[in-house]
Amino acid sequence: MQTSSRRAFLSKMTLAAAAALTVTSVGLSTPAAAASGTISFSIIKGGFFIGAEAGKGVLSFAGRRYPVSIGGISGGLVFGASETRFHGTVTNIRRPTEVAGTYGAAGAGAAIIAGVRVIQLRNEKGAILRLQGRQVGLMANVDLSGLVISMR
Repeated sequence: MQTSSRRAFLSKMTLAAAAALTVTSVGLSTPAAAASGTISFSIIKGGFFIGAEAGKGVLSFAGRRYPVSIGGISGGLVFGASETRFHGTVTNIRRPTEVAGTYGAAGAGAAIIAGVRVIQLRNEKGAILRLQGRQVGLMANVDLSGLVISMR
């Protein structure tokens, strides 16, 4: 009798555990996986100790194109003026509006006539930009900068 009671108890516990696992997995279903897109933009930057930058571009996501505006400010050693044309990927987004936000970076660069820039940035929503670009102009910088991307 003791063995049959133990079997009945274990059977009830197994059933209860299976029911709890089913309820938990339904309640904790994961959101849709984050997606990625591509982004291209051009920035004009200029400064003397304090720099400013502005530009515009396009986010391509889920088969559609979305215009974006770029703005920013930097402080540190900034001297000169340049234009950089960036292109790259944006990851960890579920909708295009998650690209909009503030991105911060510490960086260094130089261009005399032409140079190359590579950068990775993350905003407060978790969107990650991996960019590379060609910089044209006369620019030397070792600075902290903030970049704001807005949907137009």
